[in-house]
Amino acid sequence: MAAKVAATGGIRLAIAWFQCQAGASGDMLLGALIDAGAPLEAVQQAVDAVGVEPILITAERTDRHGIAATRARVKTVHTHVHRTWHDVRVLLDRADLPEPVHERAHDVFDRLARAEARAHRCLPEEVHFHEVGALDAIADVVGTCTALHALGIEEAVGSPVALGSGSVRAAHGVLPVPVPAVLELMRMAAAPVYAGPAPYEMCTPTGAALITSVCRSWGPLPALRITADGTGAGSRRVEEVPNILRVVLGERYAVERERPAGEDVLIETNVDDLDPRLWPAVLSKLLAIGAGDAWLVPILMKKGRPAHTLCVLVPADRVDAALHTVFVETSTIGARIVPVAKRALDREFGTVRVEGLPVRVKTAMFEGRVVNAQPEYEDVAAAAATLGRPVKVVMGAATAAAYTAGLLP
Repeated sequence: MAAKVAATGGIRLAIAWFQCQAGASGDMLLGALIDAGAPLEAVQQAVDAVGVEPILITAERTDRHGIAATRARVKTVHTHVHRTWHDVRVLLDRADLPEPVHERAHDVFDRLARAEARAHRCLPEEVHFHEVGALDAIADVVGTCTALHALGIEEAVGSPVALGSGSVRAAHGVLPVPVPAVLELMRMAAAPVYAGPAPYEMCTPTGAALITSVCRSWGPLPALRITADGTGAGSRRVEEVPNILRVVLGERYAVERERPAGEDVLIETNVDDLDPRLWPAVLSKLLAIGAGDAWLVPILMKKGRPAHTLCVLVPADRVDAALHTVFVETSTIGARIVPVAKRALDREFGTVRVEGLPVRVKTAMFEGRVVNAQPEYEDVAAAAATLGRPVKVVMGAATAAAYTAGLLP
């Protein structure tokens, strides 16, 4: 199998920062990514692959408060179809889309379904999306996921998101802003939010689902070398703030550095009454909100009851978010919280290519030299699925490429 090292000139990570001072919507995100260089043709082809009624996506130059921006427009035929989450999932499953696009689109609509289900007190499978299930939202979601894939974004950071205020008319009647689904989406992601200066709906459910799916951390513009930027325009012109969403693309080095001792906290709880099938989702959600690690230890409790100890290692500033996930997603009613001292090796990412597909390689440094390195399993699995090869074969090719690049000891 041919393996080629990416000519990066150093250890880098492609990253995007989304500035959401005027909120977020599907068309704003799509416009920003097209403005940053995502090919409109690829976006249109992906939306066509979903196989719904005809959809045309265009991008036009405009401005908001004198700031040049791109407005993405979605033109559809009139339809009375109201699709459930099951209907949308079937469409996505049948669509010929790259696996990362497929997975991201699934995640976005799954978030929407769970948020709407909680707002309407029903099961996610029973949710009729109405606005978010309309053709323009399908185009926004699939188009944005395709644009992210085309730009090669490996990590994303989001600023605090302005949600707006006031009220908005929806399929269910007049709703307060932020609408219930947006609040639930932001709660699930532990995302930082604020009302913002404009008394309108600044963040839509589709925008909230997309931004929380894409961003795994939140904060100001991180240190990076800028490679591109884009500005997406919202449909409304407002006086209080430029109605735009900006994305900054770049490369940064040494994304994980050694933390001082005592900065981490270990959360532990014993659970003996949770359906074991739920544990993988619990661990995934803990990692998504910023836990450094999360794992289970089989134990035997009093009266011979089999159980598990859930262990979560988190930075001190993520303890509340981790505890929220533990208490909401599991059946425990208490947890132990212990500050821990930690020594962690400096970690950096390099990128190699296996038959043209990128695979990140994490390297660990000690006393200025590489002592350990490992290709990222998720990247290897995605490449294997695309190439139709066994995962172990792609893992071997990525390891060999890493040796060639000098990333392994």
